[in-house]
Amino acid sequence: MDFFDFHHHKKNISYGIYNLDINQIPPNFSYSIGIHPKDIDVDNIEMQFTWIRSMMFKNCFAIGECGLDSFVEVDQKIQEEVFLRQIQLANEFKKPLIIHCVRKFYEVISFRKKSQQAMIIHGFNKKQSVAEDLLKNNFYLSFGKAVLYHLSLQETLKTVPLDKLFLETDNDDFNIEELYQKVSEIKKISIEQLQKQILENLETIRNG
Repeated sequence: MDFFDFHHHKKNISYGIYNLDINQIPPNFSYSIGIHPKDIDVDNIEMQFTWIRSMMFKNCFAIGECGLDSFVEVDQKIQEEVFLRQIQLANEFKKPLIIHCVRKFYEVISFRKKSQQAMIIHGFNKKQSVAEDLLKNNFYLSFGKAVLYHLSLQETLKTVPLDKLFLETDNDDFNIEELYQKVSEIKKISIEQLQKQILENLETIRNG
């Protein structure tokens, strides 16, 4: 059985969405492309956006990672401007957005109304109140390795609707099948049902 990896950085995994870094050659399977807050090049932003536009062909599934990060040295106003431009790109090309967010969840929520496309918070590992606020604003949540050992996150996961859920490995080195197994136990459904639901969620965000 194959398990879809919603967000990963490994070129040997083709069943998922590969995070393409700026100026990399794209793979021949689904990838996402965006300007991560830490990668914003203030002197070359226009070149970065030109490159993204040039990569908007068939296998580009989503825009991202993009978002806001309070630990990054790039000025917050510039981060917000670059994030907004990527939301506008997603609207133009009808692509979902994979969101990177560090201690800026309420700012990210404030951008939700500007997007006509699905927005997915990747690597979600925050408390339940943050999850509830995101879900109320129609975000999807993608969970990673932390679910395997983080008990309060497991409790939060219990409350996340199945139709708002994705699973990912991100940069972590582990078998995503472990994550599907753990989440199927937490949600009290079969691993086959979980897999089917995630593929349905993919189709939903693909179609706007």
